[in-house]
Amino acid sequence: MIGNVVAEYLPILLFLAVAFVVSAAAVGLSFIVAKQKPNKEKNSAYECGFEAFGDARARFDVRFYLVAILFIIFDIAVAFLFPWAISLGDIGEVGFWSMMIFLGVLAVGFVYEWKKGAIEWE
Repeated sequence: MIGNVVAEYLPILLFLAVAFVVSAAAVGLSFIVAKQKPNKEKNSAYECGFEAFGDARARFDVRFYLVAILFIIFDIAVAFLFPWAISLGDIGEVGFWSMMIFLGVLAVGFVYEWKKGAIEWE
């Protein structure tokens, strides 16, 4: 019984071992082959083009978070609507009304975003 279980998971374990060896070899070779000459310019911040100033824990406007929530609402809707539409013929009326309830919950989230002013950006 246990031998059967191990035999079923052997390809997965083999795949993980090969992935670990290949990734470790790639990282190791990059340290061996690449030139390691750090200087001030390489170690400086490059995201914005200027040196960081102020505290990184500054407060953000809540609208940034509301836009993120809005993105998640539409992203989740798309992620669940595609498989639902493909299998709509098989899941029947219960599946249809379950998705309508789900879309209703997403609509409540969208109305909340709208009322908070996340759509009107100044």
